Amino acid sequence: MEEKRAYFAHETAVIDEGCTIGNGTKIWHFSHIMKDCVLGENCNLGQNVVVSPQVSLGNNVKVQNNVSIYTGVICEDDVFLGPSMVFTNVINPRSAVVRRDEYLKTVVKKGASIGANATIVCGNDIGAYAFIGAGTVVVKEIPAYAIVVGNPSRQIGWVSEYGHRLNFDENNIAICPETKQEYLLKQDRVSRIK
Repeated sequence: MEEKRAYFAHETAVIDEGCTIGNGTKIWHFSHIMKDCVLGENCNLGQNVVVSPQVSLGNNVKVQNNVSIYTGVICEDDVFLGPSMVFTNVINPRSAVVRRDEYLKTVVKKGASIGANATIVCGNDIGAYAFIGAGTVVVKEIPAYAIVVGNPSRQIGWVSEYGHRLNFDENNIAICPETKQEYLLKQDRVSRIK
């Protein structure tokens, strides 16, 4: 009798041994989930996605088409990875030099969004709810709620948890127009006022 699984994988997807895949997760055409990966619940992995060994994705992570997530990457809950965006895992790759023991860790914190064709150079964490614009090349750590664009990346503002640009008043308070949540800007860092 065939074992019933609580996730969906298209018939062309390849899932290696030793993976943990959460309930409600969907893995689409021509994707490859390599050994010892952990995918949370309700994730959606588009076409032609590669998840390398030992990668960890939290719950509700959305991975668009043509994304490779390399060993060393950890994505927390509610992360969005745009079409054809790229992670790296070695600073100085060479075809003739094996550097598997030099992979750098990159953490994408809860709720962050990375736009289409962006590149994240390894070892640079992305803060919670940060918004990385399409085509951006991230070469340094990105703070929570930051909006960054360009090559190399530069910060151009702050964003709410719902993706709206924040405009701070004279008291360094901003209000999300959709949720009415309040945010505080203090010492060049943003936090949500509970």
